[in-house]
Amino acid sequence: MNQKGNKGKALIVWIALLGFVFFVLYLFSPFKYILGNKVEYDANVIPEIENIEDKGFPKNEKEASTNDEYKDQEVNRTVSHIETPEKLKAIYISSWVAGTTSFRDSLIKIIDETELNAVVIDIKDSTGKISFQIENDDIKNIGSAENRIRNIENLIDLLHSKNIYIIGRISVFQDPYLAKLKPEWAIKKISDGKVWQDRKGLSFLDPTNTNVHKYILAIAQESYNLGFDEINLDYIRYPSDGNMKDINYNLKQGQNRSDNIESFFKYISGELKKDQNIPLSGDLFGLTTEVTDDMGIGQLWQKALPYFDYLCPMIYPSHYPSGHAGYSNPASYPYQVIDRALKGAIAKTEQAGYKISKIRPWLQDFDMGAKYTKELVRAQIKATNDNKIESWMLWDPSNKYTKEALIIDKKN
Repeated sequence: MNQKGNKGKALIVWIALLGFVFFVLYLFSPFKYILGNKVEYDANVIPEIENIEDKGFPKNEKEASTNDEYKDQEVNRTVSHIETPEKLKAIYISSWVAGTTSFRDSLIKIIDETELNAVVIDIKDSTGKISFQIENDDIKNIGSAENRIRNIENLIDLLHSKNIYIIGRISVFQDPYLAKLKPEWAIKKISDGKVWQDRKGLSFLDPTNTNVHKYILAIAQESYNLGFDEINLDYIRYPSDGNMKDINYNLKQGQNRSDNIESFFKYISGELKKDQNIPLSGDLFGLTTEVTDDMGIGQLWQKALPYFDYLCPMIYPSHYPSGHAGYSNPASYPYQVIDRALKGAIAKTEQAGYKISKIRPWLQDFDMGAKYTKELVRAQIKATNDNKIESWMLWDPSNKYTKEALIIDKKN
């Protein structure tokens, strides 16, 4: 009996010892994150061809920043800004990737080694969630900020130390989070006065609502004060699909949808330029460079020109409909599609009396309609250069860029 009792005691001691070791590992290793946090997945996928603005989000598992090397806030941080590069060449980085050290650093390495000199990082994406904590009572009360990028200040300082220009992207009117929280701020249906939804069940904020204007302004100003060098506005439009005949556009007598959108442009530009002259860019549907109407979404190239430092048409070849410019599959003809789109943008811009340096297109680096090889990516850049436009930005919703399409240019 004593021998058995001693074995039992020894077993208990070993179990306790193993438990202690596991507890230490939990406290001081990544196991703590894995066991203590729910892993999220993004429901958004790469956009359908009909939706020529919804650029999408990574389809892979969202990784939070589990091993951020910067744990402590700097006590006396000095905020600085980098001047806008004359020849800006950027890639888009989602908030989830920006908050994942290993993935983010691999993209920074590509910037270090190539012609790239800028990044576009989500401040607020089309879910309505803000990517980092913002010290603003009104924003805190709304509760839209998440901790996707755990130490945004140190990320900004890291990028600036490498002379990388930082553009902060804000999804403006597509915001299902805020539309649900404050339905009085959202676009309504004519039929019953309830919040309108598109065919995916997504809702939009009302472009005429002054509370929405002030909310976007606060996010932009706070982000610039953190160190973002430029504010980029996306989804600056009315919805593009769903039962658009049932949308209450809140039109005043003698006004149309593009007037409402222009009013927002005028407000946000005026406020951001008033004291700090914050650089401002706006994303527009690719077809705005060619068509003469507002396509039902309120976007007109000419009405945006006066209010933005840069206009960024999303001229992804895959997003043009079959038959555009005579091509059954425009995605297979990137040079021709980009060339045509930019010639339209140049004509409209010069006719309005502005320099073509205002034009900064989004180019495609994702597979849709065709496999986008280095040759197809480079063909778009060539079309841009051939039209004497020296700035561009690459979009890939999965943030996996074709380094081989970029000119190697070690800056250090």
